[in-house]
Amino acid sequence: MNKEQPVITTQDLTRRFGDTIAVKELTLEVYQGEIFGFLGHNGAGKTTTVRLLNGVLNNNGGQAKVLGMDPQKDGAALRLHTGVLTETPALDDQLTAREQLSLYAQIYNVPEAEISQRVERMLEDFELGERGDEPVGGYSKGMRQRLALARTLIHKPKLIFLDEPTSGLDPVATRQVHELIQDLSHNNGHTVFLCTHNLEEAQKLCDRVAVLEHGQLMALGAPRELAQNLWKGVRLEIELAKLGATEAVAALGSLPYMRDVEWHDTNNTATVWLPDREFIPEVVNTLVTAGGRLYQLKLQEPTLEDVYFAIHEDQGATVKNMDNALKKAALKKVLSTVDGGVL
Repeated sequence: MNKEQPVITTQDLTRRFGDTIAVKELTLEVYQGEIFGFLGHNGAGKTTTVRLLNGVLNNNGGQAKVLGMDPQKDGAALRLHTGVLTETPALDDQLTAREQLSLYAQIYNVPEAEISQRVERMLEDFELGERGDEPVGGYSKGMRQRLALARTLIHKPKLIFLDEPTSGLDPVATRQVHELIQDLSHNNGHTVFLCTHNLEEAQKLCDRVAVLEHGQLMALGAPRELAQNLWKGVRLEIELAKLGATEAVAALGSLPYMRDVEWHDTNNTATVWLPDREFIPEVVNTLVTAGGRLYQLKLQEPTLEDVYFAIHEDQGATVKNMDNALKKAALKKVLSTVDGGVL
């Protein structure tokens, strides 16, 4: 990631549809070579933002620069240097992979002399070579997604927008797409703008993330930094013997500082939230005194999921039982952090 070369810069970027504000005063920078996660629930404004950044929609306020160009004025020229993979990419089931890649190469003005070689390279890189001459209608969902990604890259774009690229894929296909995304960024210098609501995916892949709610930027920074800034407590996973576990877990719930206790019957584990790690010895003593037999205790790092649900105040999330004072204090600390990245 090269912080000296932002490929996307927005300042108070705004888009309205009638009385609805889809994107509200969005200000951020995306740097060359990074995987930038754009998180938010359906309707948060992610797709609208991508359209604004590619010049497909005009903004109602603010400004943006993408690859040094103004999307509103230079949209057609800009789109020759960006690649966009939508959540449900349209593929012609009657055409072969080779035919589709060749067609898109022509659309994006790839020199005629380079098309054949570039298509073959894409088929090879995305493991489609052996079936490159078969109609796409017979492809699996994972193969179709790899083809759609190959099509997105056929003109060697500097900036790639991916919208839910692993939606509906099985674990094997998901892993393949993840590896492709990491290779594009870390080994080939592409900048990847990844729209997703998959928090685990974002935490695994992204150098930085932005959290959007109702078109407004709520948080911006590296996943680990955001999680640590927001969640100052401790989360423990405790494995207990089944016998005596009910009484032991009940005893934990009676501790005055205990934020939350969840029992998982499938693997005989309890997940507990504490204000500080200094309470861990007392937790262990309480378990043993109550007759619990402790097999394993694991200290867990805060996750991007904690950040996301705290920001969205989702009462069903892992921070569901934080009291209002704790929520406000945690969010206030994050919102006042500059280097940590929350605005």
